[in-house]
Formats: sequence, structure tokens, C-alpha cells
Amino acid sequence: MPKTSSLEPTPDLESGVDAAVGAEAGVGSEPDAGAEAGAPAQPKRTRRGRPGYDRETLINKATEVFVSRGYDGTSMDTVARELGITKSAIYHHVKSKEELLHLAINRGISALDSAVEDERQRTGLTALERLRAAVHASVVILIEYHHSVTLLLRVRGNSDVEREALAQRRMIDDKIRALVDEAIAEGGLRSDFTPGLVTRLLFGMVNSITEWYRPSYPVEPETIADAVTSMAFSGLEV
Repeated sequence: MPKTSSLEPTPDLESGVDAAVGAEAGVGSEPDAGAEAGAPAQPKRTRRGRPGYDRETLINKATEVFVSRGYDGTSMDTVARELGITKSAIYHHVKSKEELLHLAINRGISALDSAVEDERQRTGLTALERLRAAVHASVVILIEYHHSVTLLLRVRGNSDVEREALAQRRMIDDKIRALVDEAIAEGGLRSDFTPGLVTRLLFGMVNSITEWYRPSYPVEPETIADAVTSMAFSGLEV
């Protein structure tokens, strides 16, 4: 599904800028002639810390690494090497690779679930209108959280974190399926396709965006969402 934020290193994960070291000449000893004459004090020297990443940027970068290399085949050593920091710097914010995966997936799936739920609960609209809005919003979220949603779609249930993610995916599918069912009952969608099939076809189209979309793609997310919604529903509406 993320627009990813700027990934410039910041110094707050690792050591940062250390405290000044050294002191003015003469501390703890008799003043010298220069000091008595009012000579300017020598500036304190500082030692730059190694660049690190703040928590949000760490998650963004780790998500990209998981997507490009595959989660199962990526060790924390690999993540640290790709980010140019130490493992201890990563463990400053997360306890394990599994927790990092959870954080990476959760930002996309939370945004997706919230968008679908908001459209599902809107009043004054038909079920078909709410369904169209939910699909449109899903495309925008997928593009905004591109790497996170891509990672979500690739998990296979090999760990507790992955099984939890799959359960969350099914909950979102169920919400869309309920809207499809309601739209069919209202007469807005053709009834010769089952709600389950329609839901799979709709999100098959939406999810395929992860395979070809890149931030450099020269079309705005809203335009892509408009195109997907128009094409998806042109053969479904009565």
C-alpha cells in the first residue's frame, strides 16, 4: 500500500551527538598568562555520534527491506546492514524481528481497516455507493502504505504475527463481503455472482496494484483509484 516518508538518518536512535569533551585550558590548575590577559577561551570539542534512525523511519526502512528480500530470508543482521546501523540500535526500539514485522504490517492494515469501516458506516448512501467508496479508499490506502500492504499480502501464516495479520485481512474481507451482499439485496449489483466471488474479484484488482505501482508512477493515487473503481463496477452494476 506506503508513501514512504523521507529516509534521512537522524541521530536519536544510536549515540547521537555526545556531550562535549575536554575543557578550557587551565581547569584544575593555576591560570596561565593568556587567561590573565583576557585571551579568548578555546572552544570545546564535540564528537559526532553515528547516524541512526528514529522509530518511524526505522519501521519504514525495515519494511522496504522485508519486501525486497523477503521476510523469512531476512535476518536482523541483514536489516542492520541495509540500514547502516548496528543491531543494538534496532533493538533499542524493538525486541525481535517478529515485533518489527508486526509494526511494519500493522500500519498498513490499520489504515485499510479504518478506511473500509468509515465508508461502511456512512449514512445516507446506498450499499452500492458505500461499496464503491470503500474500494476507492482501499486503493488510496494501498498506494499510501505501499510497502506495508505488499508485506501484508505476502505473509503465509508461518508465525503468530503472520496468523494475526491473516485474521485481520479476513475481517476486512468480511466487511466488504457484507457490503456486496447488501448491494445485491438492494438491487444495485447483479445477483448471478456470489458475494464471495465479487469480493475476491474486486480485491484481486485492488491488490494487483502492489505488483506494479512505484512512487515514481506518473499518475496521482486518486486518479488510479477512480480508474479501478470505474473498471471494477462497470461490469457489476445492474
